[in-house]
Amino acid sequence: MKTKVKKGKIEIDAERCKGCKYCILTCPKGCIEISPNFNSSGYFPAYFFNPDSCIGCAMCAVVCPDIAIEVFIEE
Repeated sequence: MKTKVKKGKIEIDAERCKGCKYCILTCPKGCIEISPNFNSSGYFPAYFFNPDSCIGCAMCAVVCPDIAIEVFIEE
């Protein structure tokens, strides 16, 4: 019997993100980094850079103080 692997996807609202890095520190798969480009508020926001590794655990969204991350899961 094969175990189904969850595939996750996140969307980060760059305009809401202040670049606190909590999501980066929390992600168990290393799917998030800080953007080299700043947003309209002058912050360097997080961005989703490794989508193939995301498992949709939603830890990034849980720790985000700016509520800037949405998580989607495909089965």
